Amino acid sequence: MGIQAITVDFWGTLFFDGPRSDDRYRRQRLAEFETILAGAGLPISRAALERGYEASGAWLARLWSAHRDVPVEEHVRALLAAADPKVAARVDAPLLAALVDAYARPALLVPPTVDPAAPRALEALAARGYRLAVVSNTMRTPGRVLRTLLARQGLLARFAHTTFSDEVGVRKPDPAIFRQTLAALGVEPAAAVHVGDDPVLDVAGARAAGLRVVQVTARGEPATGADVTIASLEGLPEAIATLERG
Repeated sequence: MGIQAITVDFWGTLFFDGPRSDDRYRRQRLAEFETILAGAGLPISRAALERGYEASGAWLARLWSAHRDVPVEEHVRALLAAADPKVAARVDAPLLAALVDAYARPALLVPPTVDPAAPRALEALAARGYRLAVVSNTMRTPGRVLRTLLARQGLLARFAHTTFSDEVGVRKPDPAIFRQTLAALGVEPAAAVHVGDDPVLDVAGARAAGLRVVQVTARGEPATGADVTIASLEGLPEAIATLERG
């Protein structure tokens, strides 16, 4: 069956972030939490917020290990409950919304790096008539912020659909996140290719859903069950052409 759709991972494929990014985002989040809560007359110490952040991270790790996800509002609720249950019980809807916004936006203030070949590669694929979609797990940065990052780089309009784990409740490598995306596109798995870097989340996950896979291995790692391996998105149009021929 010919290729009709191409799904693309976000982190490690379209965008890249340094190993200390979470520390940077954490400091920004907690500094804003401290200011917002104090301004609302509900102060929580930085030490308590740090403990809440750690506890919420452990809870998220357990959830994510089961390939499930939740909206970032639940991250914030878990953090506050672990930091100070009494204050958490007094947080109303407007205050929660302010905290969620502070939690979500650090990646907009210190944005990740985009693959410079992404605009040309996506333009070439769209010109060939392929339907494009993003399929990505989120961590503490929600899908709505990732869409903003895509829009800032002029990439969002290239995608007919975007699927982020915090919005659909399921994470790669669960095949369901790929199948939901293809259902939205109206494309069968046999007519789709997934592009991603991770051998488990992207390669094994997409294969389990019935897609072919292009693995991006920027450091030259060997392929791990992918149909084609490329060093960056610069090689993606030719990789798709190879799959079409083969």
